[in-house]
Amino acid sequence: MLKIGSVVMNCKDFEATLAFWQEALGFEPPRRSAEGDFAILGNPDQNGANVSIQKTDELKFGRNRMHLDLFADDQKAEVERLLQLGATVHRAPGAGDDFVILADPEGKLFCVIAVDDSKRWSPT
Repeated sequence: MLKIGSVVMNCKDFEATLAFWQEALGFEPPRRSAEGDFAILGNPDQNGANVSIQKTDELKFGRNRMHLDLFADDQKAEVERLLQLGATVHRAPGAGDDFVILADPEGKLFCVIAVDDSKRWSPT
């Protein structure tokens, strides 16, 4: 049987990307490689996947083949918090959408999904 142990994100600005995702997800302090170009952010509930950050010279921006869908009980509060951390709105929700597409500080896209429809985010 296989299970997902970690989702790996490539980045150029290693320290900024690591700091953003650790704070955004509330994951444990990183376990870093000796070379300093790879780190694992441990999932605190130890039940789901970790997120790993890997330094690279080549980045792809825009709609990638894979991205994170982050489920939020309070989408409004979480989107506002992520924007304060340095995320930007890539696409605001359309009519009936339960998701907001954000970009991390390097431009990598991810979605924040509303679990509770009464707490959806909308641009003001």
